[in-house]
Amino acid sequence: MKRSDLTEKLLDIKREKGLTWKHICEQIGGMSPVMITGALLGNHKLTKPQAAAAAKLFGLSKTEQAMLNEVPNRGAGNAMPPTDPLIYRFYELVLVNGPAWKELIQEEFGDGIMSAIDFDMTMERVADPKGDRVKIGMTGKFLPFKYYGATGNAQQYGYKEE
Repeated sequence: MKRSDLTEKLLDIKREKGLTWKHICEQIGGMSPVMITGALLGNHKLTKPQAAAAAKLFGLSKTEQAMLNEVPNRGAGNAMPPTDPLIYRFYELVLVNGPAWKELIQEEFGDGIMSAIDFDMTMERVADPKGDRVKIGMTGKFLPFKYYGATGNAQQYGYKEE
């Protein structure tokens, strides 16, 4: 079985049982609902206890349970640019705002990146009389660029120079 086959199986069981992602994430627990949902969709791994909880909830075999604990090939099979309208809007946010984000982050922190590994994300619904809004918050550790082989007055890391 390929990991993509397990994802399809999980989605089929979710439909058949009428499960919600909220319920599934509460049953598995231990990390953000974004991470748990992403793991079940094949883009993250669950811890062994979480994989066992998922296996119990979905009635999975030991092999399928073990697959949920394996390091995935993240983003495999996703078309670029994405074609799903909701996912494309996130892509569009990065295309349109990415250069400004880069400039503002590097002006504040120096030469480096925001980690997508040491990272947190929250999502919530915000009531609004003109139509409910989606609120997404992201925090990622700043990782300075390393200037390997730096000597003399050259700084080794790309922290902001004062």
